[in-house]
Amino acid sequence: MTNRAAELIGKLNTGLFIGGAWSSAESGSTFVVENPATGEQIATVADGGAVDAQRAIETAAATQKSWAATSPRSRSEILYRAHKLILERADDLALIMTTEMGKPLAEAKGEVTYGAEFFRWFAEEAVRINGDHTTTGDGANRILVTKEPVGPCVLITPWNFPLAMGTRKIGPAVAAGCTMVFKPAELTPLTALALADILTEAGLPKGVLNIVTTNNPGPVVTTWMDSGLARKVSFTGSTQVGKLLLEQASRTVMRTSMELGGNAPFIVCADADIDKAVEGAMVAKMRNMGEACTAANRLFVHRSVAHQFAEKLSARMGALVVGDGAQDGTQVGPLVESKALDKVRDLVADAVGRGATIMCGGIAPDTAGHFYPPTVLADVSPESDLMSTEIFGPVAPVIPFEDEDEMIAMANDTQWGLVGYLFTQDIDRALRLSSALEVGMVGLNTGLVSNPAAPFGGVKESGLGREGGRIGIDEFLEVKYLAIPRT
Repeated sequence: MTNRAAELIGKLNTGLFIGGAWSSAESGSTFVVENPATGEQIATVADGGAVDAQRAIETAAATQKSWAATSPRSRSEILYRAHKLILERADDLALIMTTEMGKPLAEAKGEVTYGAEFFRWFAEEAVRINGDHTTTGDGANRILVTKEPVGPCVLITPWNFPLAMGTRKIGPAVAAGCTMVFKPAELTPLTALALADILTEAGLPKGVLNIVTTNNPGPVVTTWMDSGLARKVSFTGSTQVGKLLLEQASRTVMRTSMELGGNAPFIVCADADIDKAVEGAMVAKMRNMGEACTAANRLFVHRSVAHQFAEKLSARMGALVVGDGAQDGTQVGPLVESKALDKVRDLVADAVGRGATIMCGGIAPDTAGHFYPPTVLADVSPESDLMSTEIFGPVAPVIPFEDEDEMIAMANDTQWGLVGYLFTQDIDRALRLSSALEVGMVGLNTGLVSNPAAPFGGVKESGLGREGGRIGIDEFLEVKYLAIPRT
């Protein structure tokens, strides 16, 4: 850990944030946060439990009425101020993020800019919440439709994008007039705690945002879900946990937004611009060391260009510099924990055992930290385990194909349907294959789909609802209809 990182983390409030005040967990327990590049302890954070969770949801519920009554302009201006503060502190926030989860500083700074934009986007949406007015078919009644805050929300975020996943949920909740209880990932709580200080400075009233950090999420989240006070849950994480939350939400019929797993196909057709496809693969595969639900997981490349594509991709990925994300020149940081490293090792070993060829990488260095080199596998068998598992690491498996229909069948042969990538110069083929892919988003001749102005989300077991875009705020609003007799 750098001296500057130690200084910044040392100044952070690392308690629970409830009712606008910082406090220890009721039990007095804490847990340790580690740097995945070195294994060193970088902070101890309050380890909240069910009692703390109950206090947080009761605070959110008590604050809901007054917060919902604030003007849209007031909520908008809070988000604008928070957006500005995030950008002013981009270097510090990026360094905290890199230290707790590993991504290189340049990429962390990119996430800060991306995450801040959610606050600006929803600052603009806050003053554009609209409704409708019409008459019934028989002309007897007026129909007035309004939109109101859904109420206290449970927000649960993952470790891979510690700032952006928070702002993507907090932004629309603030804009809509909802109070929140927020549990950041136990591996990366520090960025979220820094964000709480920024929102306080931006003028967010006490009790609107309440944060409970914990190393044992079950009791905390279950308390919120069963409280009868929370009216919505927004979760980003694994499909397995998402299903458990959906079961819990059914008990009180809560509104749900679920952004779950992915198994993204990356398709390179025979007529594709290969250099553009390689560049797109670098973005879609290597963002966040491959630890992203949008990461290209299965690279289907037409057999006529598969060898050329694999060679060019191998040259690019093999040249990347692996190391501590806080060091100058690092392009690929460590995986977040030892379990992630073991998973990637096992998936590569299985693919090689089934006939895949290692074009670059493939062997983890014998060093401290959870490092795995960027790896390209050619001629991957469709029977390999990584075809049906989120890799969540810097491994690009290339699967040759000849028949488009068979390739689409393989691409859709998964429980997930978050995003797909397609590279072709034929507009008819682009429209046909994009329509055939069972996903919520398609990147056409690009490896990047995420943008605050676009609706983010998937189909099948990749989730429910959408985040971002013009419809993102609707996830935090209820529709109310008034029937008014015409006189």
